[in-house]
Amino acid sequence: MQQLLSFPGGFMERIFELIDKLEEETCLTREEWVTLLEGRSQEAAEYLFQKARKWQKKYFGNKIYTRGLIEFTNYCKNDCYYCGIRKSNQKAQRYRLSQEEIMECCHVGYELGFRTFVLQGGEDGYFSQKVLEDLVAGIKRQYPDCALTLSIGERSYESYLGFFQAGADRYLLRHETADENHYGTLHPPRLSLENRKRCLFDLKKIGYQTGTGFMVGSPGQTAEQLAVDMMFIRKLEPHMVGIGPFVPHHDTPFAGEPGGTVELTLFLLGLLRIMMPELLLPATTALGTIDPQGREKGILAGANVVMPNLSPTFVRKKYELYDNKICTGDEAAECWDCLSQKMKQIGYELAVGRGDYKEENVCTM
Repeated sequence: MQQLLSFPGGFMERIFELIDKLEEETCLTREEWVTLLEGRSQEAAEYLFQKARKWQKKYFGNKIYTRGLIEFTNYCKNDCYYCGIRKSNQKAQRYRLSQEEIMECCHVGYELGFRTFVLQGGEDGYFSQKVLEDLVAGIKRQYPDCALTLSIGERSYESYLGFFQAGADRYLLRHETADENHYGTLHPPRLSLENRKRCLFDLKKIGYQTGTGFMVGSPGQTAEQLAVDMMFIRKLEPHMVGIGPFVPHHDTPFAGEPGGTVELTLFLLGLLRIMMPELLLPATTALGTIDPQGREKGILAGANVVMPNLSPTFVRKKYELYDNKICTGDEAAECWDCLSQKMKQIGYELAVGRGDYKEENVCTM
């Protein structure tokens, strides 16, 4: 920190300068990212959020896009150390939704006004390629004016292509950390960052609107690793980035680790908005879990997407990736009016529509 104080014009001036540079050029060096993240302050955050809202309003007005989340299985073959539905958690109450139950979720969501459905689940071999392709095709046939997002983990190029040809529009696969050593501390040896990245570039090549993202404050995370995350996102040029604070789960190896903070999550949301103004940027459930006003704060920091839960009420508590996940009340899709009112109170409104990515100029590196 003493080094930072030697910047001409003073320390805070350097932080503001880097925010301006990111907004104008969208590309920072690793050292600049570290300086910016380690030197953040409330004053810098307010300056950043003003800029973030400017770009947010330019691209999206005061519209907040909604996605109806359907958590259709909590079985998973993986053993990620941070995840409550990891294979080794014998206390998890496992479930799978039937195709009829999933279609009913879509029906309820469509009537409420959702025009994007997100099918999210663990890497569950019970759902074969054919079963999933038939499910995707059935949803698109029934709701042709809706977008369909899949979030079902790492698969082969051919598998992703099959889903795309069946009608899937978007795919969400958070990379969680772009630092290889850090990745190894969060995942078992059979999982690799190299394959995770391969999947993301495959998805973009096929033509999906592609989403990635990372945990904020995950065990062992440093400013240097967050810098790598931001640079990877700049290189990947995804259409959506989902970030949220790490929230520990009591039945995982990281049960006793401290969680991520609202403050750092909001700062990173603001940075993402000014770095890539056209991004679809959710205010995540995890953010709303650790702060009752978390999603509203996320919107005011630059986010423009919320993802209420369309899953049947009897399974919502079972899809427990982390402790105390909100799954009733305003988070539930049935409380559209409640969520709409909360958005109006901060000057925004829920949009009825697919909420597609808007293609614009892209930074070349």
